[in-house]
Amino acid sequence: MLLAIDTSAGTSVAIVDRDRGVLAERGIPDTMRHAEVVGTLIDECLREAGVDVSELSGVVGGMGPGPFTGLRVGIAAARVFALGAGTPFIPLVSHDAIAYGRYQAGETGPLVVVTDARRREVYWCVYSGADAAGLPVRIGQPHLAKPAELLEPSWEYSGVPRFDAATVSAGDLGMVAELVWATGQPFAADEPLYLRSPDVTLSAGPKRVS
Repeated sequence: MLLAIDTSAGTSVAIVDRDRGVLAERGIPDTMRHAEVVGTLIDECLREAGVDVSELSGVVGGMGPGPFTGLRVGIAAARVFALGAGTPFIPLVSHDAIAYGRYQAGETGPLVVVTDARRREVYWCVYSGADAAGLPVRIGQPHLAKPAELLEPSWEYSGVPRFDAATVSAGDLGMVAELVWATGQPFAADEPLYLRSPDVTLSAGPKRVS
């Protein structure tokens, strides 16, 4: 039984079980209110699923790619909840959940997953298909690019079917974690995938006062 949280695109929370699937899921597409809503969504999912915190085996956190401000809220919430519950924190690439959902819906073969990175940029990942367990097989790491770059005929993956996602399903994220766990495959690195620097300028030191 896992609690899954993702704030890489909107805010999504779910309770999943490997055998029973998604027991409860709540999501809000708003990309500006992650901190205000994530606690309420967690509480609602636990109540709907009828699950006590002590029954959780782990907490899944979507590691992006995603914009700095929103993404860190979900990762921090997942880490703190896991610490408080005394369960493992499980990091996963958020795009893997999107690809998993597409393959579960009947998509086959290569697939490019794209999400909004703001600042007139997009995040993208490419997948070769789903493996025997149903897990999406990602080729390399997530990337950041200008939208026009993905439309160039010379782009390496030009012609590969593309899916632009506005949100990430925490239910799908949790089911990916269940399958990764069950098949003994490695989880993602425990590092947020911001893919660019935050809007912060380091101080050069105290200014002289004349």
